[in-house]
Amino acid sequence: MQKSASTSSLGPGGLDLSQSFFKPIRNTAPPSSTSRNTKISVIGAGNVGMAIAQTILTQDLVDELALVDAKPDHLRGEMLDLQHAAAFLPRTKILASVDYSATVGSDLCIVTAGARQVAGESRLNLLQRNVALFRDIIPPLVKYSPECILLIVSNPVDVLTYVAWKLSGLPSNRVVGSGTNLDSSRFRFLIADHLDVNAQDVQAYIVGEHGDSSVALWSSISVGGVPILSFLKKQQIAYEKETLEKIQKEVVDSAYEVISLKGYTSWAIGYSAANLARSILRDQRKIHPISVLAKGFYGINSGNDVFLSLPALLGRGGVLGVTDIHLTEEETSRLRESAKTIAEVQNQLGL
Repeated sequence: MQKSASTSSLGPGGLDLSQSFFKPIRNTAPPSSTSRNTKISVIGAGNVGMAIAQTILTQDLVDELALVDAKPDHLRGEMLDLQHAAAFLPRTKILASVDYSATVGSDLCIVTAGARQVAGESRLNLLQRNVALFRDIIPPLVKYSPECILLIVSNPVDVLTYVAWKLSGLPSNRVVGSGTNLDSSRFRFLIADHLDVNAQDVQAYIVGEHGDSSVALWSSISVGGVPILSFLKKQQIAYEKETLEKIQKEVVDSAYEVISLKGYTSWAIGYSAANLARSILRDQRKIHPISVLAKGFYGINSGNDVFLSLPALLGRGGVLGVTDIHLTEEETSRLRESAKTIAEVQNQLGL
């Protein structure tokens, strides 16, 4: 598929407007060697990939955006649709190709591509198909952008982040999964909605697997800097553990509800991935619950290396560190169990 590129020429052999519309100024110097464009590549132009691309564009995060997908007609249509919005967006070069050479020089590669589960198919078989897909995706990304950071969004995200790390040969700080960043946003929304406050004033994390074994860190939740459980205890306000568990279950079930209603999730993960991209490319050094190499943290010392979500510091170098949050014994135990759940799945892959 041919790439679409902007042109200043009117028709075949026509007038080159860039040379005649503008007159050069005198005594110019070449562009500074220290200036460079920022580039993101999104692999997979499905609902999730395009939601991420659209959010990245509207938030003015990059100078160049490359889209890669296996379906050339659909891909070109998506690219043109975005290009036609140029008058309403910050100036960004948008290109698309079925060839991974389009991703060359990327600072960040976001992988959303993945096989969909078919009726009667086991989760393991689906995972094995995605591993096979990643064998075709990850090596060329690293070939064309050896200094990039890989952000994995495809599900099951924790295991596939591990797969991407093994296939890429990159250091672990430069391979991250979107993990429970979105789960934590849902968690914060539910708490904020319950208290009638802004979700940005709620500090709360879901950690562990992006899935059924995820762990809500109730002991560290704060609203406006006030630790919630300590506040309730001091005010002698009774609460039931079942109430807390119900809220966590809502977090786990919320994605299933969205999928059952509209067929897929897209907008929230689009904002989540763009949020991570901003922290990385702008060196924001913000803390996000993302899927990282977890061995050695919080007593996670299983035989295998596993990726799962922990509160991590993100910046231009990728994962800069993992936050040492105090966990209760129950939270620590559940986090280790979540790690075992992921390790058991990885063991079946034979990597």
